[in-house]
Amino acid sequence: MDSIVLQMIEAFKSLGYFGITLALTFEFIPAEVVLPLAGYWVYEGDRTLLLSILFGSIGGVTGPLTVYALGRFGGRPLILKYGKYFLIKEAQVDKADAFFQKYGGSIAFFGRFVPGVRTAVSLPCGMTKMNVWAFMGYTFLAMFPVTCVYVYLGYRLGPKWEEAGGIFAEYANYLIIPIVLIVVFMFVRHRKNKTKIVNK
Repeated sequence: MDSIVLQMIEAFKSLGYFGITLALTFEFIPAEVVLPLAGYWVYEGDRTLLLSILFGSIGGVTGPLTVYALGRFGGRPLILKYGKYFLIKEAQVDKADAFFQKYGGSIAFFGRFVPGVRTAVSLPCGMTKMNVWAFMGYTFLAMFPVTCVYVYLGYRLGPKWEEAGGIFAEYANYLIIPIVLIVVFMFVRHRKNKTKIVNK
């Protein structure tokens, strides 16, 4: 299976930066493989770091968007029937539903950092017909720091890019949480400023 996935990603490589986005759009191809490999392409001199991160972040939105659409237009029965093709299990759907009931639309952001939920968080967002632009915004904010870390690790590791997943899993909290806190702070500050303007 791994060799097949790698062959598919290598085929996408011929499409330039768009190939990174396209590879990530297919949710059955793990981002943990695509992004470090894109970093390795940077190491080889075939790509630039900034553009790889940009197109990787866009792919981090288009992938979940396909699952969002499945939830929005197909509902739970269709998800349970075809979710396996997106590596989504019924238990993940149940967890994602519970998180959405508790946290609402913000799950599109915070759910990306919760193991066992991150893959399925798009489903309840789609099923409840969450505003698609808000969904895409939350998802981009969540996936951007993840993309930065994975691509950079692939770049720094070079030929050992496959070790990026293990390193990320070990140090994820130290790498991501500060970035997430900064994003949350900026978001809350923006909302407060907006409220002040409205109240004037």
